[in-house]
Amino acid sequence: MAKKTTLTEYLEDHEAEAMPRLARVRKSLSVVRRWLLRAILACAVIFAGWGLAYRWLNPPTTLYMMQESWRLDGVQYDWVNIEDVSPVMVRALVAAEDANFCAHWGIDSAAVRQALRDGAMRGGSTISQQTVKNAFLWQGRSWLRKAIEALMTPYAEMVWSKKRFLEIYINVAEFDTGVFGIQAAAGHHFGVDAAQLNRVQAGRLAVVLPDPKGRSATKPGAGLKKHAASVIAGSDMIAADGRAACFED
Repeated sequence: MAKKTTLTEYLEDHEAEAMPRLARVRKSLSVVRRWLLRAILACAVIFAGWGLAYRWLNPPTTLYMMQESWRLDGVQYDWVNIEDVSPVMVRALVAAEDANFCAHWGIDSAAVRQALRDGAMRGGSTISQQTVKNAFLWQGRSWLRKAIEALMTPYAEMVWSKKRFLEIYINVAEFDTGVFGIQAAAGHHFGVDAAQLNRVQAGRLAVVLPDPKGRSATKPGAGLKKHAASVIAGSDMIAADGRAACFED
């Protein structure tokens, strides 16, 4: 007659069988965690070195430029030192995009809180954040990209000057479809060098930045002309009240 197995004995037998499998699963998870941490650390080191290099080296291209170059079969991109850009153009860009650029450490906390209240992934971006996004990351609304951007921006603020931020931003920003940087934009829109841009031209170029594919600097509507005029007035204001001091030394 076969021996009867009690419930306790049954559970003990199956527990003994399951333990080796559980140990293997735990070991596998430990290996995965270890390699994931190593990958995160490697990415952090790469981005830190990349960011430090751009303190002195000019970006040869960006991910978005490469994407557009492939799509359009080429883009216009011509680097220019910030000293060779019309000062009113630089001030207009700051007045239009981030008037308190000199006062913050890369993140505009008040603007971020407002964007979160609105439930949006847009809005609240400073010139510092936009520069990091344009120089290192990809376009589009993504919480992953925003998280990396939020981590990289304070680091870039530590290793770059405010003037360097603007120099990179004004050179990699898109001013029309496939037109990157203020030197290419000045020639494309007005047939002049960046150093020759006047007040009206500077204002119009500054206001196309939020939507370079949908706005025209050469054929602006009445609303865009009014906006450009207010940006130029704002550029005069930040020059007068000292908010341009960090990049006009």
